[in-house]
Amino acid sequence: MKKVLTFGVFDYFHLGHLNLLRQCREHGDYLIVGVQSDEYAAKCKPEALLYTQEERAGMIRALRIVDEVFIYDMLCEDVMERAEFDVLALGEDHIGERFTVIENWCRAHGKEVVRLRRTPGISSTAIREAMKRTEPGKAPAEQDAGGGR
Repeated sequence: MKKVLTFGVFDYFHLGHLNLLRQCREHGDYLIVGVQSDEYAAKCKPEALLYTQEERAGMIRALRIVDEVFIYDMLCEDVMERAEFDVLALGEDHIGERFTVIENWCRAHGKEVVRLRRTPGISSTAIREAMKRTEPGKAPAEQDAGGGR
């Protein structure tokens, strides 16, 4: 059995997240998803948390394509050593020194690393921004159209 590991905050769960998880599943038979803890996510994205870590993990756990979910603080070598996986699936936006360190760790330990495509035009940031512009009780389309029909 080929196990795939991916991770994220999964705030404002949306179609882009689902597409990412579907892509992960194409690389193996068993999908493990790490959901970033409230404490660490708040340091990186203080405005991002709509749901608690338990709620976010519960949403991911409820998906049929996901086999295992765990909560982590920061992606580091310690987390990688504890997870039993064959393939690390990174989003194309997972760039920078900490991701390079993790990629190098994976390669040194015989793990495959794959890069996954983003869903164009969809992001948690865009959803947050749209929500800020929305009046309570009205969908964004209703506001753009002058309040409905």
